[in-house]
Parts: sequence; C-alpha cells; structure tokens
Amino acid sequence: VQLQASGGGLVQAGGSLRLSCAASGGTFGRYAVGWFRQAPGKEREFVAAINWNGGATYYANSVKGRFTISRDNAKSTVYLQMNSLKPEDTAVYYCAAARDSFIYTDTRQYLHWGQGTQVTVSS
Repeated sequence: VQLQASGGGLVQAGGSLRLSCAASGGTFGRYAVGWFRQAPGKEREFVAAINWNGGATYYANSVKGRFTISRDNAKSTVYLQMNSLKPEDTAVYYCAAARDSFIYTDTRQYLHWGQGTQVTVSS
C-alpha cells in the first residue's frame, strides 16, 4: 500500500484544515489507518486512528474534541478534519496504514507510511 498525505498549509490559530491520505495498491479497506505528527526536535506522536471500516476511532487527548478522523474506502482515502487549531499543532503530519484492521497508537504497528504534509499554525 502506498500512501500520500496532502492538505497541509499555513493557518491562523482558531482556523481549520482538512488533511487527506490517499492510498493506492493493496487492499486499503482491510487496514486501520493512523495520523501521526512530528514537530521539530520532537518524537513522532500519535494523533488519531480509525479502524478498517470506520466503526471505531481513537484520539490523542491533545486533539480530542477538535480533530475528527474519517475514511471513505470507496475512494481509498482517510481524512483528518482539524478545527480550532493551536500553534502547538504545528508539525509535519503523516498518515500510516496499520499491520491489520485494528487501531494502534504505537508507530511500530504501522507498516506503510506516507511522505508527510506540513501544518503550520500561527498565533
């Protein structure tokens, strides 16, 4: 499975962005998908994940209530709607397909990674 993340950009605090993760190859609908982010000088951290059919989602506490993950298996795409953005949300955002259909927060359980998209939130 090959993944490509897009939709990042520069936004003011309080604004919104929607990231997309488009998949090609493989059987995308079998896998859970997660979003992670990495700020300069920091480790990559879990943001949100969705199981294979969209029936279950999980969020990091730092984004709960502001971000929403969803998927459209017919389009082989996962989305991350980000609202009420804060400067501390600034990072490169990566999408990744998990080893199976279940949600994980550990990066080691994700086998296929996209190239990342930059999100910058100005204060």
